[in-house]
Amino acid sequence: MKKEILIFIANGYADWEIAYICPQINGASTDYIISTVAQTSDAVLSMGGLKVTPDYSLAELLEKNAKLIDVEMLLLCGGIVWRDCGYIFPEVEQLVDIAIDEKVLISAICDATTYLAYNNYLNYINHTGNSVEYIISQCPEYSGESNFIEKQCVCDGGIVTANGSAALQFAREILKQLNVKTNEEIDDWYNFNKEGYYNI
Repeated sequence: MKKEILIFIANGYADWEIAYICPQINGASTDYIISTVAQTSDAVLSMGGLKVTPDYSLAELLEKNAKLIDVEMLLLCGGIVWRDCGYIFPEVEQLVDIAIDEKVLISAICDATTYLAYNNYLNYINHTGNSVEYIISQCPEYSGESNFIEKQCVCDGGIVTANGSAALQFAREILKQLNVKTNEEIDDWYNFNKEGYYNI
């Protein structure tokens, strides 16, 4: 049985931030399957106009699978929802807390990373984001400045963080964390997508 990779999306989600990773995880040869979760069961519209009907609402997911059994990773996609809600989203916080308790990997990109910082998940682990100055400006209780690393993507403490320009690096790190392919195969895939057919 394949394990689920849960991707949280909301209206205005940044579709390009998960564009590299989804096909690599969802392939027939992997041990994983993509499932989407949203605040409700209503269709969700991305920034790019892609409409997705979520597999679960948050309430439905927590009712059916309160301990996230057979879930390997919770991925929080960036988008406009995080700033619009003031980085306060109790249902998502509950999901993140369960993932931490059950040792489910967590990954977040762009303002989803700011959400984690706002809610004190990043204060004691190495992490990145859209800039330490930006996080400080948005997150009054953030105290993780000394653990902020100026890299595209960082993984520590079972949490992958990335800034909004790091969709490809985010995908590479997730592939490595999930052991989808060998590190050499993942690096070859990354270099091909980074450099293209013609490096000119």
